[in-house]
Amino acid sequence: MSGFHEVRFPLRLALGATGGPVRRTDIVNLSNGREQRNQRWRDSRRSYDAGSGVKSLTDLYAVLEFFEARGGQLYGFRFRDPVDWKSCAPGEAVSATDQAIGAGDGETAAFQLVKTYADSGGSWVRRIVKPVAGTVALSVDGVGQAPEVFSVDAATGIVTFAAGHVPAVGCWFSRGTEPVFPPRSEPPLSMVF
Repeated sequence: MSGFHEVRFPLRLALGATGGPVRRTDIVNLSNGREQRNQRWRDSRRSYDAGSGVKSLTDLYAVLEFFEARGGQLYGFRFRDPVDWKSCAPGEAVSATDQAIGAGDGETAAFQLVKTYADSGGSWVRRIVKPVAGTVALSVDGVGQAPEVFSVDAATGIVTFAAGHVPAVGCWFSRGTEPVFPPRSEPPLSMVF
């Protein structure tokens, strides 16, 4: 992501933010009464109003200062989603088996962190590009992996297995983590990611 500052929006204010996922879908009403739908964006964006977390003049100044330090919309930043901030459901503990990443082929060492949202009607896979450093746990075929077996690029969400530890053919591997998301500000001080 270009134009990004590796700083985190103040947590006490992020926890009070309101909002959630937004998708761009066009709905055309046809003359026969049916609808035609077109998905304009491949992925959803998150949009939050940080103003609902502001409880004092000090909080308001913290938001203003953060906004100005980012140059308004010029630079993105790290933001902890108040609901969707880990690889599992909010009331559960993060585990190395929370999210399937893929299956080994014996050669590929680098993989993108992802989170899958699914129910009986369908699923959607979201790329995780800003994991919180030190929170990623990996497992291969259900067995937790030691931190020295892999590295994580906290700026891209790419996990790389060390030489000699690349998952073998057919080995499933998964992860658990606390991701943050890369939004940008929108005047007047709301955020879109």
